[in-house]
Amino acid sequence: MLPSYLLSLREGIEAALIVGILLGAVRQMKRTDLITVVWLGTLSAGALSILTAVLLTTFGLEMKDPGEAIFEGFTMLIAAGLLTWMIFWMSRQARFLKTNLEAEIHQASKLGQRAIFFVAFVAVLREGIELALFLTASVFVSTSLQTTVGAFLGLGTAILLGWSIFASTVRLDLRRFFQVTGVMLVLFAAGLFAHGVHEFTEVGWIPAIIDPVWDFTSIISKESILGQLLSALFGYNPSPTLSEMIAYVAYFVTIGIGLQWAGQRPRKEAQAQA
Repeated sequence: MLPSYLLSLREGIEAALIVGILLGAVRQMKRTDLITVVWLGTLSAGALSILTAVLLTTFGLEMKDPGEAIFEGFTMLIAAGLLTWMIFWMSRQARFLKTNLEAEIHQASKLGQRAIFFVAFVAVLREGIELALFLTASVFVSTSLQTTVGAFLGLGTAILLGWSIFASTVRLDLRRFFQVTGVMLVLFAAGLFAHGVHEFTEVGWIPAIIDPVWDFTSIISKESILGQLLSALFGYNPSPTLSEMIAYVAYFVTIGIGLQWAGQRPRKEAQAQA
């Protein structure tokens, strides 16, 4: 439940910020007639995202092996890739998000209500489709009930925080929020990546090399409460193959190098402009 809560909370906060920025831009232009259009675009994107999550989850759960393992493997790897992209994108674009969205809404206002609807729809749909895929992957390492409860709690918390940010004196340190959740999502993405490799190992697409490297089942079994929590959060497997371990370590090495490189680019750009 915790992974789906964390994912829904982060994506929900991003969506709330987007909607708040769009509504603020519309009010700033004194075009209150466009507020309803922004909400229509937002709700339409939300409905399509929910439908996507239901279809993906239903399709995956109804499949039988080896098709189920292949579907789970691809879903895990795609979700891990999207999570990684989202972390890098937010680390570089968060400071320009407000400016870019306001520019888009000002430009769209010249083209009419359909353009405003499209801007709101696409901006929110991106977050919704990402969350739909993440929750589908979460179902495979947890249960449908736990994922659903976590998702609703996360979105509910995001709505409350979003309302507090824009309608009261409460101020969330968004930079710190995205840093903390980013670390948690890196760990979750590493687990998804390793789990995807595990699924492909089961169908024979990737060699196990050594199976298992060790067996901690007698210490922390996957069926125990702690084991289930570690499995859902970090992809814990008490008896992993060497291929899974290589995938897990390789992901951390890659993300570490990538984040270091991404952090150096703004400094180099600032020095070049100075």
